[in-house]
Amino acid sequence: MQGWFKLHRELFETDLWHDVSTFRLFLYLISQASHKDGIKTKGIELKRGQYIRSYRKLADDLSYKEGRGYKKYSLSTIKSCVNKLIESERVNVKETEVGTLFTIVNYAKYQEVDGEKGESPNTQNGEVRTNSELTPNEVRTNSEQEQELKNLRIKELKDSTTTTMENPVQLFEKLLCRLSPNQMEKLYQWQDDFSGQAEIINEAIRIADDKNKRFFGFVEFLLKEWTNNKLDSLDRVKAFEQEKFNKAKIKPYPRKGTLRTEMLPEWFDESKQPKQEKKDMPEDDLARKKAELREKLKKLKSGTES
Repeated sequence: MQGWFKLHRELFETDLWHDVSTFRLFLYLISQASHKDGIKTKGIELKRGQYIRSYRKLADDLSYKEGRGYKKYSLSTIKSCVNKLIESERVNVKETEVGTLFTIVNYAKYQEVDGEKGESPNTQNGEVRTNSELTPNEVRTNSEQEQELKNLRIKELKDSTTTTMENPVQLFEKLLCRLSPNQMEKLYQWQDDFSGQAEIINEAIRIADDKNKRFFGFVEFLLKEWTNNKLDSLDRVKAFEQEKFNKAKIKPYPRKGTLRTEMLPEWFDESKQPKQEKKDMPEDDLARKKAELREKLKKLKSGTES
């Protein structure tokens, strides 16, 4: 998006102003929302005041500098901020195949130019319509509608099929374990982040199965690693994993029976020195000792020695 946008002073007189993360999110959504009807993105035609983005991408967009590095909000923080905007009826959300569709409630209030007449998708005759006044086909903002959309999204992911590959949720539960509704939702979001490429999600599931790590956390670990390395295709993912495998190769342990040579300390030889001296005793002394022993034996036999 290019150009300018307006900001209503009313924002600074509400609780939103004191909630930094939620305020930043709302400000970002207004700045990125379509300024007119008919703009297409990811194959979807937007109306004025709408914007499509996944929660995970929003976390990247709202990253901030702290010290010498950058930090970003957690996924749970982004979800919490979105929920606050929904509850305060500032934003509507609807899940699509390419991400979450955000609609700024009463967008014209924030962006209408003097003399310009226009209505936001959620206004009529210049007034904001409440949830009860919205038709069944329009996006509502209460928590029940939010849960309904979440359940619908999970159902679409689980029931959807393609002619070329297996559905990620079905493959996960077939090879690994049962998924909770929250885990299904996360899997759907990961597919959004990889631009709908289910084959990448399936690759993570198969790797977890091969490594006998049949739990959701390991699959998500792989997906995070691939995202951090900007791997946007299955070929790049496979090449990355092959490189990891090659680096992990180590030399085999010595076979059984193989002797190891060790350096012995000096004291070890010194402790053996007395025995060595006994072995190197002069022959004359040895003969004398033998003679003395024979003489003692003779005396013992004759009984002359007491």
